[in-house]
Amino acid sequence: MEKIKSDPTLLAEVRKYGEFDTNACYQCGSCTVTCDLTSDFASFPRRTIRYILLGLKKLLLGSLDPWLCYYCGDCSTACPRETEPGEAMMTLRRYLTAQYDWTGLSAKLYKSKVWELGALSVVGIFMAFLIWFFHGPLVTEQVELNTFAPAHMVHTFDLILFGVLAFFLLTNAFRMYWFTMHQGSRARIPDVLRGIKQDGFGFVVYEGKKVRIPLSLFITEAWALVWNFITQKLFLKCTNNTGRWLKHFLLVSGYVLMLFLVVVLLLWFQTDEIYPIYHPQRWLGYYATAVLLFCTVEILIGRFRKREQIHKFSDFSDWMFPILLFLTTVTGILVHIFRYTGLPLATYYMYTAHLIIAVAMLVVEVPFGKWAHMLYRPLAVYLQAVKEKALEQKVPEEAVLDNA
Repeated sequence: MEKIKSDPTLLAEVRKYGEFDTNACYQCGSCTVTCDLTSDFASFPRRTIRYILLGLKKLLLGSLDPWLCYYCGDCSTACPRETEPGEAMMTLRRYLTAQYDWTGLSAKLYKSKVWELGALSVVGIFMAFLIWFFHGPLVTEQVELNTFAPAHMVHTFDLILFGVLAFFLLTNAFRMYWFTMHQGSRARIPDVLRGIKQDGFGFVVYEGKKVRIPLSLFITEAWALVWNFITQKLFLKCTNNTGRWLKHFLLVSGYVLMLFLVVVLLLWFQTDEIYPIYHPQRWLGYYATAVLLFCTVEILIGRFRKREQIHKFSDFSDWMFPILLFLTTVTGILVHIFRYTGLPLATYYMYTAHLIIAVAMLVVEVPFGKWAHMLYRPLAVYLQAVKEKALEQKVPEEAVLDNA
């Protein structure tokens, strides 16, 4: 095995992404013992915090532990030194998101309010110019939204935007896979080709030796990726759940449904025809809108009150995500109201504001910000399942994963 170097600047770098208090921590392990999500294969937060203290950046990049933490808050409650290990794991997720991003934008957005607000503003202004140059006639006698913004043009734009964002998100997700399945190895193209030749599609470490993972395991365990994306069932293991699983499930279902309506079914969803109240087009939209509005308001109230452990600390990005989603939802509701009450100019102007906010949110938050965890977390559960299965097949039953 190659030697792992210590990076003395790692702790200072991680602290740029949020709270990470290690001064009072005396490594008692109460946080790990308390957590219902830990196992012999995934022992956190203590092990991950040790990586930071020792400057083991390569092992940190190769760790899935921060993504297997669902911030139940039990570890922070149990900590006798009140070092907030749960928030430390949240900080590590921001840090790792920045490491996975090959563009470097995530790091700038997380570490600088100016960069995040600037990026949102640039995308918003660009979107405003696009609408200014390409919008259709403003019919004022009646509401003709598809004359002002033809659905086929908006749909084409949606598909292009979806493709671009998917490219950035999936390439970043590949880097996550590569780091975690090849113990923090560099992810440049020559390094990837060399790594596949030497170690296949991934390996785990047992007693200082590499255990190669067969490709078949990535296929047979793929269900874990889909299942955990849909259900996020590990939330249910949290002792003090307080309804978080249900609220998170509703939020994701509303977001994914609205994304499907806009990207796939826009020609059916955006229409000048007034459908009857029982039509599925209206009820699908109403469901997605209702859960998005409820969940974003609940998140914002929670962060203002700071009563739950997960809301005690709020990074700037923690505020921007629900605020942007709330504004997108509210402007969408107003477009619907103005359209149904026959207010042409109000409909067109609010639709413009809706597109500006929604596109800015998607461009900044999906591949580079907080929304990326929608992919990273279920991907981590999947990759962890692959590692554990590989170890079970290759080594004795009592084996423990060294650096997984």
